[in-house]
Amino acid sequence: MGIFSSRGEGSYGYSSIRGETITIYGKGLYRHMSADVAIQGIAQDYITLFIGIPLLLVGLLYGRKGNVKAKFLLTGVILYFFLTYLFYTAMAMYNEMFLAYVVLLSCSLFALLLNLISFDFLSPIYKSNNTIRFAGYFLLVNSMLIALLWLSVVLPPLMDRTIYPNGLQHYTTLIVQGFDLGIFLPLGFVSAYLALKNNNAGYIFTTVYVIFLSLLMIALTSKIVFMANAGTNVFPVIFIMPVIAVISTILSFQLLRQLKVNEMIS
Repeated sequence: MGIFSSRGEGSYGYSSIRGETITIYGKGLYRHMSADVAIQGIAQDYITLFIGIPLLLVGLLYGRKGNVKAKFLLTGVILYFFLTYLFYTAMAMYNEMFLAYVVLLSCSLFALLLNLISFDFLSPIYKSNNTIRFAGYFLLVNSMLIALLWLSVVLPPLMDRTIYPNGLQHYTTLIVQGFDLGIFLPLGFVSAYLALKNNNAGYIFTTVYVIFLSLLMIALTSKIVFMANAGTNVFPVIFIMPVIAVISTILSFQLLRQLKVNEMIS
């Protein structure tokens, strides 16, 4: 729907409650969203459609047959769907897909919980700890760097008492920064910390999180490409996000290769 819908007259200016003039996208499913955010939604929809859904189906097909590596893949992809439709439910301007977002959010949350509790958290799961330790350090650094990036958006307006960041536009609050700082970055940080402490739950959560992060960073890279094509300045993230995407994707393959396949699912 986000990719192929196009009804509407096109972009127009809109004055927000904070007096900022915003360019509204003006067409398709995201017609009431600002133009730069709408094209990011479309970019992510492409990744969800052509990468996310196929990976979900592969993980589901082989995971139901007892393949442990597929179960990890499935869980990481479901976490991506949970984040995606949590953001869509909370941030996308109300549209005809609202109930679909709610259903996808609910299904992905409970599927994620059911997959996580199906793992045996007491079994050692790696042939070698080197890869999982590298993944742990990588997630620690990534979580802290992204947190600092978001705080650099939030803190300066608070300190100079202008309160509202420039990127707030006509939205009610900073949804992405809020959920990242409150949920997803702490999840990555704590998972990595536990893994580095040789905690088996940390091993499982770190593996799931790295798979999730690889798919998320591919989606973010797609967003950056779409924004650059629209003439937006994407420096320096045009270098940062693809690097994180490549590292997390390579780590995902390495972690799945290192998994012991016996006694991992209860």
